[in-house]
Amino acid sequence: MLAEEELQGEEQIFRVGTYMDLTQAIQKHGEWKLKFRSAIANKETLDARTIGRDDCCDLGKWLHGEGKTKFAKLPSHAACVGKHAAFHVEAGKVAQIINAKKFDEATAMLAAGPYVEASSAVGGAIMKLKLDAKL
Repeated sequence: MLAEEELQGEEQIFRVGTYMDLTQAIQKHGEWKLKFRSAIANKETLDARTIGRDDCCDLGKWLHGEGKTKFAKLPSHAACVGKHAAFHVEAGKVAQIINAKKFDEATAMLAAGPYVEASSAVGGAIMKLKLDAKL
């Protein structure tokens, strides 16, 4: 999240709060697959509990905070919150399987199934919210 400052003519306008780059949020959530593959390759342990929570990443904090305050009336906000939570549940499951050293199973989870579906769904939900909120 970045503080945003806008200039219009000679007048300086400061936005109260924070600015959420939803395009970057899509990218960051897509990068989880790479992080999981790296953890598998390096036999790393992950914080599955935090990964499984939807209120720990920047997007989740924004969705439950300022995003909710500003955009709760948009149906796409509620849809995004739900898809984002589902994504983190599935990501948490992948992390748990990696931590259990079931690397082949984790690799399969990254190729097809609920994690892949949730990843795609959250990307679409973020994009819809971005369009509706005009961000």
